[in-house]
Amino acid sequence: MTTIRMSAAKPAAALVLALGLSACAAPPPPPVVVDPYAGTAGGGAVYTGAVPAGSLNGTAEYFRTNVGDTVLFDRDQTTLNDGARTVLARQADWLQQNGSFSTVIQGHSDEQGTREFNLALGARRAGAVQEYLISRGVGANRIRTVSYGKERPAATCSDESCFSQNRRVVTVVQPGAGT
Repeated sequence: MTTIRMSAAKPAAALVLALGLSACAAPPPPPVVVDPYAGTAGGGAVYTGAVPAGSLNGTAEYFRTNVGDTVLFDRDQTTLNDGARTVLARQADWLQQNGSFSTVIQGHSDEQGTREFNLALGARRAGAVQEYLISRGVGANRIRTVSYGKERPAATCSDESCFSQNRRVVTVVQPGAGT
């Protein structure tokens, strides 16, 4: 039979109490990085995870400027044209060279049609881009898709030149290689 002495129980209880209280202390808030795409029409999200060495905003700007973050589609289409495949090939190469980043593929549509139709169309466009990146060797666990349909237009107007700017998919890079 094991006997617990009172003198040994008190330090153990104090240790349990100290550990319990330290667990209640709030951890410091993670750094906040504003989505570099938030300046576009419709706004963006705020990333509140760990930030790797270097500047996320600088990385996103480099990606947007030198790799290309947007591909355009024809009306009511999800087919990738030659220009889109060229941009996506550069994206796939960049993502393979920068394995600490993942992506959010944002599908968009123009203002024509119902909200439901455009959400579905944006999802199919984002899916087409996701499938292409995966076929080029980017891990599926590093890609997330979202459809905004016609809710976040790049340009607001009522003519074809403007509508064509809104039929797009935008690839947003972010730290983290996925789960």
